[in-house]
Amino acid sequence: MAEQLDPVFQIQRVYLKEASLEQPNSPSILLEQESPSVDIQLGVNAAPVAEGMFEVTVTATVQTKIKDKTVFLVEVTQAGIFEIRNLPQEQMSHIMGIACPQIVYPYLRGNVADLIQRGGFPPVHLSEINFQAMYEQQQQQAVADAPRIVTQ
Repeated sequence: MAEQLDPVFQIQRVYLKEASLEQPNSPSILLEQESPSVDIQLGVNAAPVAEGMFEVTVTATVQTKIKDKTVFLVEVTQAGIFEIRNLPQEQMSHIMGIACPQIVYPYLRGNVADLIQRGGFPPVHLSEINFQAMYEQQQQQAVADAPRIVTQ
């Protein structure tokens, strides 16, 4: 009879992996009186880094524009290293697609707001994210995009 090992889920480290702020049209764009439009994109990625160790990253891209000119563009990648062992394979994608991003995301939110404010702008506060719903939507999209084999 095989020995049942206890599941392990531990945060090893949370860190700022990458951050950039661009203001390509400064200083002239800063004199505009019009309110900018804001576009926010988020992404989640997970990859093994060692046996039982995984890096999960959450990336935010925030771009503001007035007409067709960029006011600022911020890209931040926040990462976490997690030790995950002795879990059934079907649970691994849930853990890395939902639980890990939920841990990393608050750090990302703070870093995005701080970087924008340090750039001389009012901070943009990213809203809370339901990673469960985001994960389920990605899974449904993957099924819809999967190639279909037609037999006759």
